[in-house]
Order: sequence, then C-alpha cells, then structure tokens
Amino acid sequence: MLIVLIIAGALWWWTGRKGWPTQPRLLLLGLLYVTVLALTLIPGPLRQLLGGSTGEWLVVGGIGALVAAYGLGLRRLRKRVRPENRPKEQPTGTFAPGELDRYARHVVLREIGGTGQKRLKQARVLVVGAGGLGSPAMLYLAAAGVGTIGVIDDDHVEATNLQRQVIHADARIGMPKVFSAEAAMKAVNPFVEVKPYHRRLDADIAGDLVADYDIVLEGCDDFRTRQAVNAACVAAGVPLVSGALSPWEGQVSVFEGRGAVPCYACIFPKAPAPGQSATCAEAGVLGPLPGIIGSMMASEAVKVLTGAGEPLRGRMAIHDALYAENRTITLSRRADCAVCGKT
Repeated sequence: MLIVLIIAGALWWWTGRKGWPTQPRLLLLGLLYVTVLALTLIPGPLRQLLGGSTGEWLVVGGIGALVAAYGLGLRRLRKRVRPENRPKEQPTGTFAPGELDRYARHVVLREIGGTGQKRLKQARVLVVGAGGLGSPAMLYLAAAGVGTIGVIDDDHVEATNLQRQVIHADARIGMPKVFSAEAAMKAVNPFVEVKPYHRRLDADIAGDLVADYDIVLEGCDDFRTRQAVNAACVAAGVPLVSGALSPWEGQVSVFEGRGAVPCYACIFPKAPAPGQSATCAEAGVLGPLPGIIGSMMASEAVKVLTGAGEPLRGRMAIHDALYAENRTITLSRRADCAVCGKT
C-alpha cells in the first residue's frame, strides 16, 4: 500500500509542478485508485505487491470520500455566510490597506504622482512572451503596481533560459513559463492580478485577447506572432510596445498605427529573408541585454499609461551593448501600409 501512496504523492507533486489545474489532478488520482481497486480483485503476486485487500482499499477510498465531502460542505457553508459577515473584498482598481506605501517613490515623482499611480493600478497590460524581454518587463510592471498583467506563452522553462530570463528559477524548470512568471510576479507584489495564458498566440485569438487590455508589450522572436499582435493592436486601438534583440544589440519602439505614429508593419512589412534573422538559440545573446531592453519596454509602458514624458511614439531607441552606444531614429507611418494604411 505504501508504494501506491508514494506513486500518488509523486503524481500530485509532478502535475502541480507542471501547472495542472486542481480538477484534472484529482481526476488522475481517482483513476489511479480505481485501477488499484480493480487489480486487488485479481488473485496473484500483483495483489500482494499492492499491499492491501479490496476491503482495505475500500476503507481508504471511503476516508478520501469523507475528506472530499467535508471540503465541499465547508465551501458551501462559506457561500451561505451573510454578506455583512463576509470578509471585505478589495474593489478592483483600488489600493488595499498599506499597498500605496510600496509605491512611495512613484508618488513623489511629479510626472506620476498619486494620479498616475492610480492609473497604473487600474491598468491592464498584456505581455506576449515570457522569455528574455518579457521577464524583466513583467517584474518591473508588477513592482510598479500595474493592477492586471496578462502573459501568454506556450513554452516551458528550460535550463538554457536561465542565463537571461530572470523571472524564472532553477526550481521551476519544466513548468510552463506563464505559471513560473505568475509565481515570480506574485512574490514581488501580491497585490497584482496575473492572468496566465498557456498557449500560443495566433491570429484566431489575438483580436479578442488584445481588446481586453489597455496596452500590449511584445518581445517574441517569431515574425508571424508579431504580425498578429500588431494587427490586433491596430484594430483595437491599443498601443504596442515592441522590443527586439540581436546578439549584442536591442531596440524598442511604441507602435500605434494612427495619426503620425506608425504601426509595426509600417517599418517591418515583410518577414526577414531565410537566414537573415537568427533566433537567440542560433546566434546567442548577451545575458544582461534582454534585461536592459525589457526594462526599457516596461518604462515605456509606464509612461504611456500615466501620461509621463514622451514615449517612443514614432521613434526607435537602439542600444548597442558591445560598444555601449545609444541612438534614437525617427520612424514614419506609411500611407500604403497593409495594416494601418486605411485607419
């Protein structure tokens, strides 16, 4: 019986590390129990290996059922508590007691102040990609007090990510990146609401997802995903903070596709030729570089949300880490752009 209990515990731990929801994890344990119960009905060495008779396993199942029934009854009782006796819930977009103290260095900034900090609290930011650029951006957005942060990525944490993707940890290798990022952001700021989407972002869902947010940060290395995000942002009128990396250089810009501000497709209308744009895995990348560019992306998002300063609308900031040089170039909107030319 001890062997089966160890297997059940290992399954519960492994599925939890992989980020499985509670219901499928319980269903898996239930299937294990039914399988063991059925095997105890078959005489032979396997029955002895399971370490218990059918009756004993029925008792174990009965105890488990009683615990589950107790938990279910307790949840139902909590729902029946009179409203005036329930713990007070924090209204969305408002500061919890003591929360504002952590943003004191923002509040004293003339360009942000209490009004800007409240805007951050009420803001909804979507981060596409929980990799090198998304990692520092999410940490600083959470620390800055952004109320709701969504993150979409279909990848899992690997050891090779940890050289630059600072939001993840060695203990979370194998976990979906969105759940690893959620844990890290909650550790930085428990007052932030995180919405993880463990899937790939494509054109089919981009429109509905983007429309639910105030601003999007995108730092992936897939051109099709960039196109889909840009098109959805233009359609929804949502600003897009885009970052990109090469082995020693990074760039940041804020795209909108309205007025004089170009969209991403105005500047990059076509995918790079094969072999022209290598991924980090193929060409390598300086570890701290995504931290520099990702932090710049978070800074631009804060500026857009609070109205502080001049965001990089119609401009692109380029950082050359190899020679410690910075430059800014002007970007223009194209009237014949296939995405924003008619808006």
